[in-house]
Amino acid sequence: MPETGKAPERRSRKARRTRDALARSAFDLVLDRGLRDVTVEEIAQAADVDRRTFSRYFPSKEAAVLDTVRGDGDRINRALRERPPAEPPLTAYRRAVLAWLSDAEAEPWHLRPRVFDLLAMAEEEPTLYAAYHHIRVDAQEESVAILAERLGVDPRQDLRPAVTVAAGAGALLAAQAAWVRGGRPAALPEFVVHAFDALSTDLLESRQDGPAPHSTTQGSTS
Repeated sequence: MPETGKAPERRSRKARRTRDALARSAFDLVLDRGLRDVTVEEIAQAADVDRRTFSRYFPSKEAAVLDTVRGDGDRINRALRERPPAEPPLTAYRRAVLAWLSDAEAEPWHLRPRVFDLLAMAEEEPTLYAAYHHIRVDAQEESVAILAERLGVDPRQDLRPAVTVAAGAGALLAAQAAWVRGGRPAALPEFVVHAFDALSTDLLESRQDGPAPHSTTQGSTS
């Protein structure tokens, strides 16, 4: 009986190792050679499995390559759940993102090797960007549910949770795009702060044309 109980755990660990091996092989091969020059068969071979095994874990090579960033939305959402109930929704979302970025153990993007290169590639490869979009949408749907629970509302009737997440996730996406274009891998937290500052202040105020006081064009930090 004890052996029977341990069998599912062993299978689960083996499945996790196989998935991780496939994801790592996809990540390394695609970043070394380019998305279009790597096949699913090559990824499977590098992980010492066959094509059929690959298909049990991932629907495409894009999904396998992006597996390294799939858990980051979950990390942000865990931080969001831990925010004090009295915080305004957008403040809670912002601070959840910043908590993730400051958690070295979670290896946020600017601290994780080659994620900068992966997201830069996603900007250039439509199929990779589309797969990344699906990951983002899944995480955002969970964020909406968390904020709806915090507010005690039905998100199908009350738009505040969805609007908050759309704004906050949009700020994060804008920061990510600027980060990739800026060519400074360590600067992601700076871009995120600037993006949320713009969302919460600059866009709600009337000001003359020109960069905001904390614009990244001036090289300042917050």
